[in-house]
Amino acid sequence: MCGITGSVWLRDHHRVDDALISRMTHVISHRGPNDAQVWADRSHRDASGNPMGVALGFRRLSIIDVAGSRQPMANEDGRVRMVFNGEIYNYRELRQRLQGSGHRFATEGDGESILHLYEDLGTDCFAHLNGMFAIAIWDAKQNRLVLGRDRIGQKPLYYSFKNERLVFGSELKSLAAVPGVCEQIDPAAVDQFLTYQYIPHPGTIWKGVHKLPPGHFAVLDSQGFRVQRYWDYDPSREIAISHGDAVERMRELLSDSVRMRMRSDVPLGSFLSGGIDSSLITALAGDHTETPLRTFSIGFPIADFDETAYAAQVAKHLGTDHTRFEVTPDAIEILDKLVWHYDEPFGDSSAVPTWYLSELTRQSVTVALSGDGGDELFAGYDRYRALWLSQKIQRLFPVHRAPGMGLIQRLPDSNRRNSVVRRGKRFLEAIGQPTVRRYMNWLQIFPESLRASLYRDDFFAELPDEDPVAFLESAWERSSGRDLVTRASTADVLSYLPCDLMTKVDIASMAHGLEVRQPMLDYRVVEFAASLPVRYKFRGRRGKLLLRDAFGDRIPASIFTRPKMGFGIPIANWFRDEFRDLLGDTMLAPDAKIHRFFRPEAIAALVAAHQSGEQNHGYRLWSLLILETWMRQTQGV
Repeated sequence: MCGITGSVWLRDHHRVDDALISRMTHVISHRGPNDAQVWADRSHRDASGNPMGVALGFRRLSIIDVAGSRQPMANEDGRVRMVFNGEIYNYRELRQRLQGSGHRFATEGDGESILHLYEDLGTDCFAHLNGMFAIAIWDAKQNRLVLGRDRIGQKPLYYSFKNERLVFGSELKSLAAVPGVCEQIDPAAVDQFLTYQYIPHPGTIWKGVHKLPPGHFAVLDSQGFRVQRYWDYDPSREIAISHGDAVERMRELLSDSVRMRMRSDVPLGSFLSGGIDSSLITALAGDHTETPLRTFSIGFPIADFDETAYAAQVAKHLGTDHTRFEVTPDAIEILDKLVWHYDEPFGDSSAVPTWYLSELTRQSVTVALSGDGGDELFAGYDRYRALWLSQKIQRLFPVHRAPGMGLIQRLPDSNRRNSVVRRGKRFLEAIGQPTVRRYMNWLQIFPESLRASLYRDDFFAELPDEDPVAFLESAWERSSGRDLVTRASTADVLSYLPCDLMTKVDIASMAHGLEVRQPMLDYRVVEFAASLPVRYKFRGRRGKLLLRDAFGDRIPASIFTRPKMGFGIPIANWFRDEFRDLLGDTMLAPDAKIHRFFRPEAIAALVAAHQSGEQNHGYRLWSLLILETWMRQTQGV
């Protein structure tokens, strides 16, 4: 697990000198505290004899082959070089195959398998990798740079191709170190951020700077720069499989995925929230350890946001060496750190507990397993049940036209995360809309009408005609013809999972030099889950049925039936208490940076409605505060 960066330039006056590639590498030193290397070839010429050059930078967090596997790594004749962030879990199997075809290995690490696989297969190599990765390969034989990102988007990779120079990196801050790259805020990205609480790929907050989408590779050569998909599973296809065979296949796939992710030369543990997913991963990981597995959970002093009692129950059942951390979240204290590390506006407030959990876990281990992905793959979210229920109700009678709906919508909101009033209001707001728009209503932070009331006229005029919801609609259409729950979960796998959850976990964990591995997101598990009939995953308003049927004997039965809590913080309370003064000093201040986009009186109205208890705008205010803090950190904006 590491950080990578680099550049290729096609004209000598755009070259990256030693000082610049060192800055690009140093600024992501938190991703790799164990080693730093740079390499450059500034004497290279293209096929026409024109001067060109390449520079690669690498920061290492040593996990496998700790004493070796330094990067940038070269093949036998030195004409192919690579930097790589992530883990290749099937590297031992690939190594045997490659040695059999004559390749000589100089290290014991997982990265060298990529290098030799590329020599044999070129860009087809990515389809043979089982892992999480962001890869850059300089091929002097063909005068080209190849970038590749894993199928699910667990590892980030940003790039910009301007003025015949490509720059790339694991984090945006590497690109921002290059003059002329991160210059103009993209208005469309601001609109997307307020919609989703993240900025969807391939865009970023900066014009001309992009995220390489999951399951894609990019090539820069004499033909120009192009991006191409290499993984394209078909979620519209449902397989015919018996329930018994599905259970058996589920056991095989997830058990093997955990086994492969237990390979490590440094201390390894597991996050344990006490939910179904982390409990199952922890149980399966225990099959591959001779000593009790280290497990970690984090608790908060507010009961609505603390599920560590369930984690303790599972830990006792499984016999793990369990550590419970308790913290009082101080978002004011870590706000600037969070915003700096995430590089662009990122509004998921669960980044706060993820940050604390990563920081504290890293004191004991270097690698942690996580249950991420189970809700998306096996229909675990409450919103899937809401979608299913709304469809059934809507077929019987148009509830959204019933008398008294207006009165219900005017009921004051509750601070409690799972209050009946709060959930009921969101449900009723969406029930009369077209299906994908109905689902979007449960996802979006600022609905379209509220965004429009917030925007200044001049900013509104800068926005493109494309609706931000088009990103979700495109993901939704990938499972055309399937049932609503499958379509919603597929859309989440292709949008929310890589853009929100994977971003949150990668940045929070790598800020502390912790590697997080997610066995549920093995691409074989993802493809299998997508192909299953919905009745094996979801039935009668209950989700994750296949996980219960396949692994119900591994963890306490009560874990499968307890209410889902999620991983949150008391954000609504904060904006009525400890954040009250902060709001006045930042986004309510006369010199607030976000006034460039938003009407001050509209922001003030949101704050007033929230603090009076009339509405719960906690998540919206958090997004605005994140954006304001980011703009204050970004010099010259």
